[in-house]
Amino acid sequence: VQLQASGGGLVQAGGSLRLSCAVSGNRFSIATMAWYRQAPGKERDLVARIFSSGNTDYGDSVKGRFAVARDTAKRTVYLQMNSLNPEDTAVYYCTVRNGVTGDNYWGQGTLVTVSS
Repeated sequence: VQLQASGGGLVQAGGSLRLSCAVSGNRFSIATMAWYRQAPGKERDLVARIFSSGNTDYGDSVKGRFAVARDTAKRTVYLQMNSLNPEDTAVYYCTVRNGVTGDNYWGQGTLVTVSS
């Protein structure tokens, strides 16, 4: 199973970015799809997740600014990030959970840098 994240880069404060993460390899039932981020010297924290039901959950610091979505047919999860600020600078990781085994798979991360 491979997760390929893309869409990171450098953006000015107030700008927007859209991350994508495509799942490939062995096919399995995907339950939760999520984004985490890790800033230098900090722990990896939940940014957003979307359940197989379509329900979503967000970290407090991104509520109202970020939106997570999934395309089940394409096995892809997206993260629309608006009103970015320097505190959003981090490596963003996508992860998915196998709906049958409960195993979690992680992508390699994509760097988002927000300049002030």
